[in-house]
Amino acid sequence: MAPKSFTRDIEGVGPVLFERSKRAKHLNISVKPFTGVRVAVPYGISFERAEEIVHAKINWIKKQLEKIRKLQQKHESFLRNSHDMDRAAAEKKLIKRLNELSKKYGFAYRKVFIRNQKTRWGSCSAENNIYLNMKLLMLPEELTDYVLLHELVHTRVKSHSRDFWEELSKYTGDTRRMERQLKEYGLGFL
Repeated sequence: MAPKSFTRDIEGVGPVLFERSKRAKHLNISVKPFTGVRVAVPYGISFERAEEIVHAKINWIKKQLEKIRKLQQKHESFLRNSHDMDRAAAEKKLIKRLNELSKKYGFAYRKVFIRNQKTRWGSCSAENNIYLNMKLLMLPEELTDYVLLHELVHTRVKSHSRDFWEELSKYTGDTRRMERQLKEYGLGFL
């Protein structure tokens, strides 16, 4: 009986996981941070053919691995620097900037709390309390403002509906670009 998965070391790429998939309709090569290269092989394609396809796509895989390597380095640098942060200084700076943006655009919130969170940049409660991650100060200023405005808009629109994104884009411009840039800082990897 043929194996359902195996790992093959491919020159110039390293280990590649080949995995039989019932859900895959086509061969799918994915390159992800911290997990590497995975090939989902549908039942209609042999593992030998899958390896041939991977070899044909080797340049694309190498480019993706280089992008991932840079992202991982940025993430690791971000984590190293985040341990040196002073909570009181973060609180002072973030609250000051939140108040500036709130006043400039006419938002009102109840209270603000600064935390050292692992999975969120910020959130807004039903009572309009805003919770901010102190690591926001390590982001470029444009992204910090984006997160602050994201939470301020939630004081008016409580969901991530189309109305929310339209409202947010009035203050930040291209929200998709900002979301992509924010993901590059990898808080979700923690």
